Amino acid sequence: MSRTAGTAQQTESVGTDAGEARITWLPAKGARLVLAVSHGAGGGIEARDLRALAAVLPGRRVTVALVEQPWRVAGKKLAPAPRTLDTGWRGLWPALTAPGLPVVAGGRSAGARVACRTASELGARAVLALSFPLHPPGKPEKSRAGELLGAGVPTLVVQGGRDPFGRPEEFLPGSHRLVEVPYADHGFAVPKKAPLTQDQAMDLLAGAVAEWLDGLS
Repeated sequence: MSRTAGTAQQTESVGTDAGEARITWLPAKGARLVLAVSHGAGGGIEARDLRALAAVLPGRRVTVALVEQPWRVAGKKLAPAPRTLDTGWRGLWPALTAPGLPVVAGGRSAGARVACRTASELGARAVLALSFPLHPPGKPEKSRAGELLGAGVPTLVVQGGRDPFGRPEEFLPGSHRLVEVPYADHGFAVPKKAPLTQDQAMDLLAGAVAEWLDGLS
């Protein structure tokens, strides 16, 4: 396990049974929580929603850990099967808990599914599900609601208002809280003609997550 320090962040490589993963730490002064968030199946930690959280939360005493799954670190273009994703997440969990703080497991899209599937067994304090893929586009009958409803810990879902993987109104009531980002798609992009700007959408997202995290501690 190696760690390279920078001025505002640290990068840590972690070996897992699925390969080498990578954690980019954005430490908070006087941190009370760690929010560990992973990317989806089609992108990395540069996603706009993850960047927005990384910019805001350390100032709210939340250390952010941006997690890159082994397949992404290896430079592969396609994510492996869910079981392999879960194996990678389990393998890096000890590094996430190393600071000795409660860990909120999170991710966007496929990363959110991983967090939900493993939250209870790993002892996550809560789950943050960004753009939870409730079903494949155009196939609502192939619901993944069971993963979300089975997380077993407090859960916040942040969903774009026009997400083809599941619009906010498609989510069944449950123990989770749901926040809508109006006009946003699966990547939280909003149309240029929308009454909400892209910056405002990201402020809404980050503010909702920060408020929810405040209520956990």
